[in-house]
Amino acid sequence: MRIITIIPAYNEENAILHVVNCVKKYSDVMVVDDGSTDETAALTKNTGSKVLKHNKNIGKGAAIKTGLESAIKDDYDLIVLLDGDGQHDPRCIPLLLEGMDGVDLLIGSRFLNMAPHNMPLQRRLSNGITTRLIRFVTGYHITDSQCGFRVISKKAAPFFVDISYNDYVYESEVLCKASENDLVVAESPIQCIYGNEKSYVRSRHVVHYMMFTLRLLIRKLLRRI
Repeated sequence: MRIITIIPAYNEENAILHVVNCVKKYSDVMVVDDGSTDETAALTKNTGSKVLKHNKNIGKGAAIKTGLESAIKDDYDLIVLLDGDGQHDPRCIPLLLEGMDGVDLLIGSRFLNMAPHNMPLQRRLSNGITTRLIRFVTGYHITDSQCGFRVISKKAAPFFVDISYNDYVYESEVLCKASENDLVVAESPIQCIYGNEKSYVRSRHVVHYMMFTLRLLIRKLLRRI
């Protein structure tokens, strides 16, 4: 079975080498540099990993789609998604892969069977609200809709490359797209490391997400009519 881990990255020169070298123990590696202005791409090329680079910063969703298109073309069986800032522990990859039997999309959950005591309060609150909304719209009994540590099957990957969103909304829309296509979604517990990671979420992203949630509710209402 061929497995690859896609790492979307934007200005992660301080963490990317450590992340890539850890992930290489478990799978092939592809870094999608989303228009970084630092040495993220150059450092990664020295590891022998596949590196794809956007000419300008487009968004995390766009980076994931670029990686998925390449992984589909290269005929990988399982595709792991993992952030490039060192927040996700690559040692969880084998555990996530074990949960893929009969599953199309597996989400690493920071809330399943544990309390994420080290997660900033604002993230915990926003995640809780969003996850409840996604559960309502999709019917999936998930606990962590926002985690970027995921595994996608070969069957499911093509459904996620044509999603119109390029920013952080993409990861929520993936769950909606999975529901629309009757894909099997599951979760597996993980732990995350929170330190001084940079946040690239701006006010425009918040507004965009609010509009997305409104469209989700409208979509649910229309289905009931």
